[in-house]
Amino acid sequence: MTEGLARAPENKAADFVPTSGDVVEAYDAFMRAFENYREANDERLSEIENRISADPLTEEKLARIDATLDRQKDVLDQIVLKAKRPALGGDIERSSFGARERKAAFETYVRRGDASALVRLDAKAMVAGTGADGGYLVPEETEREIGKRLIAASPIRAISGIRTISAATYKKPFATTGFASGWVGETDARTQTNTPTLAELEFPAMELYAMPAATQTLLDDSAVDLDQWIAQEVETAFAAQESAAFVSGDGDKKPTGFLHGTKVAEDSWAWGSIGYVATGISGDFAEEAPADELIELVYALKAGYRQNARFVFNRRTQASLRKLKDADGRYIWMPPAEAGGDATLLGFPVTEAEDMPDIGADAFPIAFGDFRRGYLVVDRLGVRVLRDPYSAKPYVLFYTTKRVGGGVQDFDAIKLLKFGVS
Repeated sequence: MTEGLARAPENKAADFVPTSGDVVEAYDAFMRAFENYREANDERLSEIENRISADPLTEEKLARIDATLDRQKDVLDQIVLKAKRPALGGDIERSSFGARERKAAFETYVRRGDASALVRLDAKAMVAGTGADGGYLVPEETEREIGKRLIAASPIRAISGIRTISAATYKKPFATTGFASGWVGETDARTQTNTPTLAELEFPAMELYAMPAATQTLLDDSAVDLDQWIAQEVETAFAAQESAAFVSGDGDKKPTGFLHGTKVAEDSWAWGSIGYVATGISGDFAEEAPADELIELVYALKAGYRQNARFVFNRRTQASLRKLKDADGRYIWMPPAEAGGDATLLGFPVTEAEDMPDIGADAFPIAFGDFRRGYLVVDRLGVRVLRDPYSAKPYVLFYTTKRVGGGVQDFDAIKLLKFGVS
């Protein structure tokens, strides 16, 4: 069944750049695995209809192919992600003299710990809040590229609204009831309209850190692009921490996740809570027409949000959804139409977020909504690096920090599926 499947390219070099042929080969292998999966699942469903239960060998075969499908999707995602990663330093030659001077000063600090040039430049620009104890701001080009890499690597950031701020907290007024309006004739008197009800939402930026380590040999190697090295090292660490916080963070020294707040049945929804639709069975879909609950979830969302809505769940939930069919016998989950695209569920794109909970009793493993309007990620300007050659000798640590906040900004734009009775 797995014959001809592509393997992940040996990527021991940090500067590996996939070719279009690598992407095509990985995508073709993924599609072959999906066809094998459908055939095995059809066989399983046929056995259930004829024998009440599926043959254990068929179940085992399906599980193996499902695992292979996940591996092939991971291979494809990694190749596409590497292809999307921007190269650092491309705009330096065309940038201003001041930007090039700061980049050179920052590289001197990272390689040798000499911060004198950075101190002189910051004094000239009257920059406050940096120094030996707090670290130094990375060059603007590096900060921008770290942001782009995080968008590519962090699933919730990639689909959310993003706001960049310079203060510690972003405050946003939101109208929970709109302005009154109506129809009148050209010469009719206009009655005074009611003022809207506004809620003020606050999004404090919390400190996120990573601490990559380097050997002195690496720092002495002039061929190593240290900006790129720092970006690569912090990318995975930042993305993993962000993704967990954006999903279920409690707001204590971290962003507030969209699953953290109050959740109520959609019939009782009110501003400040996230509405949900229940499957009617604890920890499972309904036995009859299991896809119906997903359809109800889709139409719990207003049409204005549904145009740009998507599903969010983890890979284990996705494995369960792959097996479901609609009333006409068509699979409701479909693979991406092209490499780098999104899989779809009921025609809506899917985002795979590992930090979403698994299917279980009274769990909320599936979210659906317009996350661009529903969830806001707040980035405070500036990424700082503090060089520490003492704590882990002979290694040099680079304590890298950025400030990030996040929370729900429109409580009507995201709905959840609860695997419970009510």
